[in-house]
Amino acid sequence: MSESTQPKQALNVWRLCLIGALLLLVCGYVFFEMTRLFTDKQEFLQKEGRARFVRNVDVPAMRGGIFDRRGVALAVNAPVASIYIRPNKVDFKEEGTPANLASLAKLLGTSPKALTNKLTKAQKAGRHFIYLHRLVEPSVAKQIKQLKLTYVGIEEHYQRYYPAAEVVSHVVGFTNIDGKGLAGLEATYDSALTEQIGLQTIYQDRERRSIERIRYEKPAMPGKDLHLTLDMRLQYLAYRELKAAVTAHNATSGSLVMLDVATGDILAMANAPSFNPNDLSQRTGPELRNRAAIDLYEPGSTMKPLTIAAAMASGAYQRDSQVDTSPGRLQLRGGKVSDPRNYGEVPLAEVIRLSSNVGASKIALSLESGTVRNLLENLGFGQTTGVGLQGEQAGSLPYYGERQELQRAQMAFGYGLSVTPLQLAAAYLPIAGDGTLPHVKLLKGPDVAKPRRVIPEQVAIDVRKMMETVVSDTGTARLAKVQGYRAAGKTGTVHVANSGGYAQDEYVAHFVGL
Repeated sequence: MSESTQPKQALNVWRLCLIGALLLLVCGYVFFEMTRLFTDKQEFLQKEGRARFVRNVDVPAMRGGIFDRRGVALAVNAPVASIYIRPNKVDFKEEGTPANLASLAKLLGTSPKALTNKLTKAQKAGRHFIYLHRLVEPSVAKQIKQLKLTYVGIEEHYQRYYPAAEVVSHVVGFTNIDGKGLAGLEATYDSALTEQIGLQTIYQDRERRSIERIRYEKPAMPGKDLHLTLDMRLQYLAYRELKAAVTAHNATSGSLVMLDVATGDILAMANAPSFNPNDLSQRTGPELRNRAAIDLYEPGSTMKPLTIAAAMASGAYQRDSQVDTSPGRLQLRGGKVSDPRNYGEVPLAEVIRLSSNVGASKIALSLESGTVRNLLENLGFGQTTGVGLQGEQAGSLPYYGERQELQRAQMAFGYGLSVTPLQLAAAYLPIAGDGTLPHVKLLKGPDVAKPRRVIPEQVAIDVRKMMETVVSDTGTARLAKVQGYRAAGKTGTVHVANSGGYAQDEYVAHFVGL
């Protein structure tokens, strides 16, 4: 070996030793750090890992349903989706963003320009989250998901849907976009219908997809169902016929209440005009009012059978008692009462058939001052029925003293007091049910109270037979005659009250049918 190659070999050996030493130092440091992380920082790292991949997420539950007496659904939960976006994550300069936003806009039913302007305003305002659409069908949400836009998110939930639409909307009501009851039974029983959202802890991957459920923190609880006394077969018929009658008579509105005599169940309750609760644009205006339980009217001549029932129950009159209506008018302190013509002396049944104001007035004035009013109070006038309808009115039932002859006479034929259609229907339950008044109810279930007697049985039977003459060929309600069935009823017509007294060309027409 020459002298010139020996220093080169020594240098190479030195370099190898240095590199080896450095590798050993690096390996030792890595081993040391791994050991330290595994021992000293294990808890910290696990905590940080969980913070990035462990999430607490809501467990959805459904709002309670509303059903009729046979289980027909009146309010159900339909799956929908809400589409949101993170404006701060959208880069308009990035390649493909304009095309993606155009596709998104098309699926949402808007224009790319409108969507871009909305996002631009949100970015300038520093917003990190905005909803693009709150009520999207699952099929549309699926197409949006297929776009795979990292800045767009989808929330799946349920939205209230009403299969019967306007037919029963005033009773059932509706909820807002967040599922809170705003009208009808949806509002009255909101706390019972409302679901309890659950909470669970899950593992997620980098794309926020659920990998594994760790545990339930709080169970999800669905809302309670409501089962109503309504029969949708009757409800559809009631709404159809009421709507047709309102149209035929060019009326501004109408209400219909149908009750089961034996149980007091509300079988049908309809109003016209109505509204479709599934259409958000229709949830405004007077059409939302449940006129059957809220609007107050003077009941007119539908009070006459009840006046006669009070007179017979007092013992002062019998079925064959006669009333002298001559000469067809009655002068009283404060005013007069009149009939269309002089009916002369007539039995009680004719007072009802002919709808004699003079006859009803003379009967009422011959009794003690509180006799008629006491029966009306026992029948539920001046009180709410308590069936759970939002905004139900109690009406008015004033007390008139002995000297207030005109007011007492007018009350006998339905002026000077106010009732709702629901109250008026309920008041006739004892006439139809041999004198007993059951508790009126809208929720299906056992009776909360036993029927109470408010009229003697024979009096109820006699008054009911008198009312049969009203739907006879010579009565005031001939069109209510039903071939093959016994029917009874009473018509009533009153002038509409206004600030100046009574309008001469506006009327409220009533009919009670049994």
